[in-house]
Amino acid sequence: MSVDYGKNYDFTDKVVLVTGGGGSIGCAIAEAFLACGAKVGIADISKENIQDALNTLAAGERAKGFICDVTNVASIQTLVKDLVDWQGRIDVLVNHAGLNIRKPAVEFTEGDWDTVIDANLKGIFFMAQAVGKVMIKQNGGKIINTGSVSSVRGHPNLAVYAASKGGVVQLTKVLANEWAPYNINVNAIGPGYTVTKQTADYVKDPKVFASLTDKIPMKRLGATRDMANAVLFLASEGASYITGHTLFVEGGRLID
Repeated sequence: MSVDYGKNYDFTDKVVLVTGGGGSIGCAIAEAFLACGAKVGIADISKENIQDALNTLAAGERAKGFICDVTNVASIQTLVKDLVDWQGRIDVLVNHAGLNIRKPAVEFTEGDWDTVIDANLKGIFFMAQAVGKVMIKQNGGKIINTGSVSSVRGHPNLAVYAASKGGVVQLTKVLANEWAPYNINVNAIGPGYTVTKQTADYVKDPKVFASLTDKIPMKRLGATRDMANAVLFLASEGASYITGHTLFVEGGRLID
């Protein structure tokens, strides 16, 4: 039997949830799924960011914004209920929301720890849990978490962030193992430095830009489309036999 590879990226009528969807990468991911025919729920803690994303995407009724604080389990549960009420199912979760605090390890406070871990690890787990329950009932779905190159590298001033993202990689493996019997694929992407609103200053400062790109064999920072393309692949039928994997999208940064 021949395989219609051209349909791998056809997400017509699929329902996708993107957390952190109001940010640069999240919005690019939402745009990619919309371009492939999906209906997309854009979740973010900021109402303003959600509206900016919806204005940028201009997708009409195929995109809807949802306010959610991923550090609050009740907020996560409300989001998932509201999304299911909107479309009746969830086919893909892009578990992207997160944040970072940079400082030397000796300067981190307990509050800093809680802020980063709650957003990057607690939020990832309980969002996956809530959506996973829906997908188990559906007997299928795709979950893509966001890790980082810091999941596997000991970059300075990122002790808590690296711990949270290392946790995401291991969590992805466990969920993939537990939920494989329900036809749920759980994978992650591991972005390297990417040009976003938050990293725009790296591009503007020639010295900083050079110091970063010198460590990257492809000699450029990632673009938001690079992250979106990786997520699309992991959510597609082309990745149906891949689970528990972290796909690093970093221009070769981890080669040596």
